[in-house]
Amino acid sequence: MMAEQTILVTGGAGFIGTHTVLQLLKEGFRVSIIDNLDNSVTEAVDRVRELVGPQLSQKLEFVLGDLRSKDDLDKLFSRTKFDAVIHFAGLKAVGESVANPRRYFDNNLIGTINLYEIMAKYNCKKMVFSSSATVYGQPEKIPCVEDFKLQAMNPYGRTKLFLEEIARDIQKAEPEWKIILLRYFNPVGAHESGKLGEDPKGIPNNLMPYIQQVAVGRLDVLNVYGHDYPTEDGTAVRDYIHVVDLADGHIAALQKLFTAENIGCVAYNLGTGRGTSVLQMVAAFEKASGKKIPVKMCPRRPGDATAVYASTEKAERELGWKAKYGVDEMCRDQWKWASNNPWGYQSKKA
Repeated sequence: MMAEQTILVTGGAGFIGTHTVLQLLKEGFRVSIIDNLDNSVTEAVDRVRELVGPQLSQKLEFVLGDLRSKDDLDKLFSRTKFDAVIHFAGLKAVGESVANPRRYFDNNLIGTINLYEIMAKYNCKKMVFSSSATVYGQPEKIPCVEDFKLQAMNPYGRTKLFLEEIARDIQKAEPEWKIILLRYFNPVGAHESGKLGEDPKGIPNNLMPYIQQVAVGRLDVLNVYGHDYPTEDGTAVRDYIHVVDLADGHIAALQKLFTAENIGCVAYNLGTGRGTSVLQMVAAFEKASGKKIPVKMCPRRPGDATAVYASTEKAERELGWKAKYGVDEMCRDQWKWASNNPWGYQSKKA
């Protein structure tokens, strides 16, 4: 790296955000986080500071702000020159998006459009965008390859799809933009220290935080949605990826933004390339934690796909990135986080 680059991380207090900020600081970047704490807490940012130590902490700034407020963004960009933006900020619960699509359009679309406006105003035209495997909908075949037809099945997925289209349109109109779209599969696990992890507010929407809350006794039973899928054990199959691998994928994408010419707007899958069913994941977590996870079989949820996993060849070839961790490490690290922090970042039940 040349001089020390400064990266803005939107939604940097969240699950994937904190793990990525930690890796950025360790790699020598300066980092500003902007987050409205809708589904995150400042305690998570304090833990990042603790993990990197006092010296690197000086390179981290936290700003409470909302991307839907152009004033919040303008203030931030007017006083700091950013070399690139990693854009995590967004709501991400499929079920909630089906029930309340307007909240998703307001938050995910308007926030991102404002971000592009202010980035353009201050001539910061490099972005790594958090997209999602939901843009593939129910793929006609698997593994999912980046050039598949895109077809989201729910409002959350559609916001990601719209935002990918917006990115492509902006880059086509203004070729100096470099935008990398990272399509995440299912991020799980936690930092090996047990100090950082996923801490959703309310009943979790994703499998792993749900399993861990049952394991620590916060919830009585794991609801498994759909047990009649045409899969090996009847439960849905997903590509789970360790959050630290995912964070490293963002570093690899940034390096490409800073070193490659004519990137345009390009998408990469970040996954392991392997599918794991819900019940296989439960079994792996039981093994890691030594706890029995009571399971209740429930009907399928609207908008859920049968089996989705990634082809990761393009990321390996063009970003030099490949997931290192398997399901056992994901469950081991998730359990360490859960057992050290049974109530997440709160000390006990609030």
